[in-house]
Amino acid sequence: MQLMKIAASTYLNSAPLVFSFAQGNLRNQFTFIGDAAPARCAAMLAGEQCDVALIPVIEYQRISGIKVIPEIAVASKNKVRSVLLAARRPLEEVRVVALDSSSRTSQTLVKILFSRRYGTMPQFIERSPDPEVMCENMFETGDAALIIGDPAMRLGAHAGDLGLRVYDLAEEWREMTGLPFVFAIWAARDSAFKERPDLAHKMLAAKDEGISQFDLIASQYATELNLPEESLRSYLRDNVNYDLDQDNIDGIMEYFKLGKDEGLIPNVRELVIC
Repeated sequence: MQLMKIAASTYLNSAPLVFSFAQGNLRNQFTFIGDAAPARCAAMLAGEQCDVALIPVIEYQRISGIKVIPEIAVASKNKVRSVLLAARRPLEEVRVVALDSSSRTSQTLVKILFSRRYGTMPQFIERSPDPEVMCENMFETGDAALIIGDPAMRLGAHAGDLGLRVYDLAEEWREMTGLPFVFAIWAARDSAFKERPDLAHKMLAAKDEGISQFDLIASQYATELNLPEESLRSYLRDNVNYDLDQDNIDGIMEYFKLGKDEGLIPNVRELVIC
């Protein structure tokens, strides 16, 4: 029988949620498809190239026929460290912002913050950051840049040397709304729940296994990111929250509401959690 396909980003922030499928207890029960870009995982789910995907939360409003896996998210209760707005000048003076093309959730968050918090609306362009040059290519045509995931972790560690002001977008959102921010959720096609009635249970088991492996995951990523293990352990333990609790759901719905108010989301549908 063909194994169910699961797609997710291979960034450090999602590593605990995919550890079990990639190298842990569930590696032989599912086919894991890893991709650095969260947006491409959403595209795979929309195109029925996978059954389950860790999708940027905004994609829930764009993909039909899906439901949310309960109790699991990639979120931040305060400061996240891996979703950054880096600027060469004060935000009120920024005229052009380069947006990392790999996550539309963070792109929309930046636009909401500029409109609602910073009181200005610069021009936005999409680019793909080059981590080999510390994402400096993102500033070739702009005053500021949205950087997410592992490249943001590296940039944050060297921002001072590069003369950049760095704004943590989860922290900015929290100060504006008083709510946590959810970046990604597990979503599955309706048919997946029929095919695997134990799907939610398996996803929760994978989450538990991954959270128990923070030390190993930090060790594995330390060399790749050229960052200290302890910094990465702290990130997984203190900066990323992996729950889909009521506070995080409230954060999602406020994000959807503001996105609609700003004309960035056509309609808002309630989360359907299986």
